[in-house]
Amino acid sequence: MIFVTVGTHEQPFNRLIKKINSMVASGEIKEKVIIQYGFSTYNAEYCEMHKMMSFDAMQDSFKNARIIITHGGPSSFLEALQHNKIPIVVPRQNQFNEHVNNHQVDFVKLIDRRMNNIIPIYNIDDLSNAIMNFNEIVKNKNIGKNSNNKKFNENLEKIVNHLMEKN
Repeated sequence: MIFVTVGTHEQPFNRLIKKINSMVASGEIKEKVIIQYGFSTYNAEYCEMHKMMSFDAMQDSFKNARIIITHGGPSSFLEALQHNKIPIVVPRQNQFNEHVNNHQVDFVKLIDRRMNNIIPIYNIDDLSNAIMNFNEIVKNKNIGKNSNNKKFNENLEKIVNHLMEKN
């Protein structure tokens, strides 16, 4: 199962949902896809859609998913990491009116460079490759035995503090 979550930001993230739906419709994705779509307006007719999900339903989806795809908000991809899963992270982008600026892009680039524990997707056309080659890609990522939640959280805190100092 593939679980996609776009969070609760009030701007739609239709670009991601449309891409996932087209991949299911074409048969490129053959497994079940569950999407938490928030304020997105696109109806993915080939996926199981939930505007919002309870905490327990979200936890079950994170736990049971083979692949987790999130937006670039840290709470979503950190949740995947807490379940010892490498998430595919598609940051919302200002140019598509998905967010007020590109802070998700900047944050995802920083986390990828420093932690190497996410699969970032900046061009939606690269999502197919990430899904199709997921098992190979995660072999080069930092998770499990090499990962340490406390160290990660400490590093994340330093990164956030550094970003706040710039503003």
